[in-house]
Amino acid sequence: MAATTTDDAAESVTNAASFIEENWATWLSIGLRILLIIVIAAALRSVVRKALTKLISRMNTGAEAVEGTALGGLLVNAERRRQRSEAIGSVLRSVASFLILGTAALMVLAALKIDLAPLLASAGVAGVAIGFGARNLVTDFLSGVFMIMEDQYGVGDKIDAGVASGEVIEVGLRVTKLRGDNGEIWYVRNGEIKRIGNLSQGWATAGVDVQVRPSENLAHIREVVKGVADTLAKESPWDERLWGPVEVLGLDEVLLASMTVKVSAKTMPGQQFAVERELRWRIKEAFDAAGIRIIGGLPAGDEDEEATPDPTAAVAAPSALANPTSPQSLATAPIPAPQTPRITK
Repeated sequence: MAATTTDDAAESVTNAASFIEENWATWLSIGLRILLIIVIAAALRSVVRKALTKLISRMNTGAEAVEGTALGGLLVNAERRRQRSEAIGSVLRSVASFLILGTAALMVLAALKIDLAPLLASAGVAGVAIGFGARNLVTDFLSGVFMIMEDQYGVGDKIDAGVASGEVIEVGLRVTKLRGDNGEIWYVRNGEIKRIGNLSQGWATAGVDVQVRPSENLAHIREVVKGVADTLAKESPWDERLWGPVEVLGLDEVLLASMTVKVSAKTMPGQQFAVERELRWRIKEAFDAAGIRIIGGLPAGDEDEEATPDPTAAVAAPSALANPTSPQSLATAPIPAPQTPRITK
């Protein structure tokens, strides 16, 4: 019995040794292949991430170089470019890591002689199910990626996103954060934004409508506005905010009691409202000094004129009761008191 057990153990050891001897080369080859795949994937991922990081740093350096210069004011501010470049870099690094590591994992499974067809089919079905269930999240993410890459807006821009409007304070891959005119903060999903009106890119237009009396001299009005424009264009900070001359475009509307003079100027993006307020202030002061009256105030010369009394103010209105024989007067006559009858004996 003991001899049989010893022979079985010896046979098992011999079979194991022969099995290892026959397959060790294959195992070594597979192990070296897997190790090589992992090393190449890690090295490639590290190189790609470093290259992307270096590219983002170079973009940030370019943003810092133009900050505080005239070119930086005309284009986009450094913080906006920095956030945009960081967001793009984060997306690119994540995509690169996913592609490299995913490909390496599939190659490792293939090296282990694992059939990938069922696995890929299951992953495809699961991906479709997850994508259908989280389609809004995928839509928000893709919309955010394209918005950032196309530079549709950035931090500091004033935009009208349809569902909300305000100043952009944060741009994310899923949500854009806006601060409204009253200080409220709007969280807008990127997938819900169908159209965007950017009020801070390129240039803006400041328009002022001035209503005056139809009897005013148009040449005099143009001369006064021209003087205001020349003074405004020479003073700081308006000389930087104005990108073109202040122009009198002409009469925008002519009515019986008023006429509207249109004044316009091209300004730095986002500064049109400040320029409009300053123009209204200075035009009002210049018109007061020049004797040009704006509609809504007292007309010229009315302050010195005395009010003429109305001659019919003391005359009473005609009344039917003035004639004592009229039916109205007779109807209002007092009713005589009834006489008390006498009793005679």
